[in-house]
Amino acid sequence: MLFRLTVVLAALQVAFASFQTPLNFASPSTNQPLGSPSSFPSEDVGNQTITTLHLSSITSEDTYTTLNHPNFPYHQVRVKKSNFCDPSVNVYTGYLDVAQGAKHLFFYFFESRNDPDNDDVMMWINGGPGCSSSMGLLMELGPCQIDMKNVSSNGTTWNPYSWNERANIFFLDQPIGVGFSYSDHGITVETTEDAAKDVYAFISIFFETFSQFSGRPFHMSGESYGGRYLPVFASEIVDRNQVAKAEGRPTINLKSVLIGNGNTGIASQYSGRFEIECGGAALDVPFQSINTCVRMKMALPRCQEAMRRNCVDHFDAINCQAALTFCDDELSSGMWSSGRNVYDISKMCVGDDLCYAENEVIKSFLDLPSTRTLLGVESPNNFSACSSTVGRNFVSHMDKWNTPTQYYVAGLLERGIRMLIYAGTYDWQCNWVSNKIWVDAMEWSGAEEYARTEWRDWGVDGVKAGETKSAGSLTFATILGAGHMVPHDKPVESLAMVLRWIGGETL
Repeated sequence: MLFRLTVVLAALQVAFASFQTPLNFASPSTNQPLGSPSSFPSEDVGNQTITTLHLSSITSEDTYTTLNHPNFPYHQVRVKKSNFCDPSVNVYTGYLDVAQGAKHLFFYFFESRNDPDNDDVMMWINGGPGCSSSMGLLMELGPCQIDMKNVSSNGTTWNPYSWNERANIFFLDQPIGVGFSYSDHGITVETTEDAAKDVYAFISIFFETFSQFSGRPFHMSGESYGGRYLPVFASEIVDRNQVAKAEGRPTINLKSVLIGNGNTGIASQYSGRFEIECGGAALDVPFQSINTCVRMKMALPRCQEAMRRNCVDHFDAINCQAALTFCDDELSSGMWSSGRNVYDISKMCVGDDLCYAENEVIKSFLDLPSTRTLLGVESPNNFSACSSTVGRNFVSHMDKWNTPTQYYVAGLLERGIRMLIYAGTYDWQCNWVSNKIWVDAMEWSGAEEYARTEWRDWGVDGVKAGETKSAGSLTFATILGAGHMVPHDKPVESLAMVLRWIGGETL
């Protein structure tokens, strides 16, 4: 769902210099070692001995265990076991404390329901910028969902279509200021490239600290502004892996990136929206008035030219903003005034401007003192589905528009990272047509093969779920009848798609 203190590069380089000291495990209340290094298993990596830890050794549900790694002297992980959401698996929550403890990123971790000791690892993030991954957890693909019918005793209901069916998965609230993540001293993160450094630190510490996941296939997933986040975050991992490999250190086994209804190719956004409102790309009969569609049709060429000239070919912040203002006035105002759900045009908007009744219920649930205690929340702020402050900070840098994010996607494809671009056909905000346009136009070595490939149906149990095409490491897929949040709208199809993808199968 829609949702700056940068980690200093020089500090990270110092942090990466050595593995000569074992991990230190300390209780936050005493700051004393919980056990000597010899009380934990260790393994030899080259000529280095590294203390390792199994996640199951974290047993306290009341206090955090603090983990420090010599490879990351300016970071620490605080983690606790939690009896939250899914009683069938081990659940952990905690914080990554970044920049000498000034920034605190909150996460949930759920073991796989299938084979946690062998299954892949997946990360999920929501978009915004500024929206909490708690929404994805409790509304879409998590092991439990918010109880909208008051039938449960704990505020959530079991989700049989959770993506942890065959994957260990964590949900990360990033950047700081999002969800239960917070900072001290007014520190902020205001660009995707800066956020990537914190996310990389979190993932690196996770894999190097909990040895049972070392070397496991890792998949990064998300939606909406994730179309901007994920290609940059994945590129940070790939680039850092090259440095780690050259220095003989462990690397992250990044296998794929999954982007749902992403906003990756901003230049095609408005032409896609026109097709959703006024064409047959979503509904059999367009819902928008003919008068509005005519106005949009006349404005679209000017909008596209202004964006191409000022946002894409040469980025100029002032002129790009002027182009966006014109495009929004002429091509978006009709949708916003229609009263329809911009994330699912087959429905009317309910609740707040995020258009789903679940949002307020989730907020109330996560603000309960009992829920915060269960999760170990230490944020001084109340929960919000999306932070307007984080959103404004990113907009102030024109983060969404200042870099063609599809260049990152192309770079990942050239390095063998599998990319799944999927989209529900009822979404207007980050619609499938817009995604198809930028994918079709992307410059990469497999572009000609992708262009030659025919679209084909994909389905579940003999029923058509959407259409797809693939070439090399790239797959594009539509999900019929789904909106912006595919796992919410089409849980069966969503899970089938993910299981096939992480299993290396074609859709």
